[in-house]
Amino acid sequence: MYYSRLIEKEIELKLKTSGAVVVAGPKFCGKTTTCMLYQKSFVKLNTKQAITMARLNPKAVLQGEPPRLIDEWQKAPDIWNHIKDDLDFNYVFGKYILTGSSTPADKTEVHHSGAGRIAPVMMRPMSLWESQESKGTVSLADLFHGGVNFPWDTNQDFTLEEVAHLLCRGGWPISVLAQKDIAIEITKNYWNSLFVFEDQENERFRNKKPEVLKMILRSYARHISTEASISTIIADVRQSNERTMDAKTFDDYLEALKDLYILEDMRAWNPNIRSKTTIRSTPTRHFVDTSIACRALGVTPEDLLHDLESFGLFFEDMAVRDLKVYAGIYGGEVLHYRDKSGLECDAVVHLENGQWGAIEIKLGGEDLIEAGASSLKKLKAKIEEKSDEKAPSFLMVLTAVGSAYRREDGVYVAPINLLKP
Repeated sequence: MYYSRLIEKEIELKLKTSGAVVVAGPKFCGKTTTCMLYQKSFVKLNTKQAITMARLNPKAVLQGEPPRLIDEWQKAPDIWNHIKDDLDFNYVFGKYILTGSSTPADKTEVHHSGAGRIAPVMMRPMSLWESQESKGTVSLADLFHGGVNFPWDTNQDFTLEEVAHLLCRGGWPISVLAQKDIAIEITKNYWNSLFVFEDQENERFRNKKPEVLKMILRSYARHISTEASISTIIADVRQSNERTMDAKTFDDYLEALKDLYILEDMRAWNPNIRSKTTIRSTPTRHFVDTSIACRALGVTPEDLLHDLESFGLFFEDMAVRDLKVYAGIYGGEVLHYRDKSGLECDAVVHLENGQWGAIEIKLGGEDLIEAGASSLKKLKAKIEEKSDEKAPSFLMVLTAVGSAYRREDGVYVAPINLLKP
């Protein structure tokens, strides 16, 4: 069974407007399966023989009816340069589709950016809308157009137990399609496969010790959805594992984790505020999928239910994943805001046309919703008074469970299982 992915529209557009499309993202997020919908010929660099042949004669890999799908192209990085040369000589829209679950072993082998010829697309694990676990009655697009179709929905059939399961299972297609009682076990298998580098053609990954990668991921998970500094995370690695780790080694391992599309920090939003307010620029620490953080710490759904503070931080991470998937199809990005006064906003969805919406992410409950709404209104007032930014298109508290409604002060409240693009 194939569940339709939101990224399909972006791939279709890029194929109509670019010579090649490169779809990047973590292993097992569904890149190849989705891209197979558009190819008329393909080659998979998934064996040593195929990789060796591609490295010896990368130009031959390009031969085939377009769109030509080249799966895991980064295993023979010179393919990129031959595609660029081919498009320089004979530019045709939608000629190539490339997929990759890591950056090339030697980035210097990619001699150009591909700008104007090769269009990048980022693919993440499945959002709740894509996995058919969101009813989709709250539309992000509608919120940017005044929220005229915003529903009133008691949403009583979605529980924290279900949210905890979704966090630990993740949005991996193979886990989504599995029976609920074994889905998390399948995600555990995915976690274990992340650190098998014996047959990895990329020497940069082969030289990495799996136990060190896991140490860093555990520390990252302990600081999930926070603005912990790199020095704080390094100190946590040292203290938790009783070992030394210098900044250079940490940076090298951290780069590897980002090159594998496992970690995805969220940048700070920096509106032009005319005041002495110092806007903090430290990114918020996030994973491409919350299930990786759960596996790093051995967290189960039951653990989350017994520690609501941690549950809230893990839920924020999953909500950011879904918001990035939804905003991405509109060319938008998801950022966070925090200034020295302590005013913060968990997620700012910013579109290319300058529109933006502010979102606080909470588990639910009257007190947390009230706190989130209060923070959002303070941010709105500060922006309107001291910035050239447009007024926000909407303010919303995004919850794990509970009802969807519009408060008297204009702040929307919506549970994540009702949200869609």
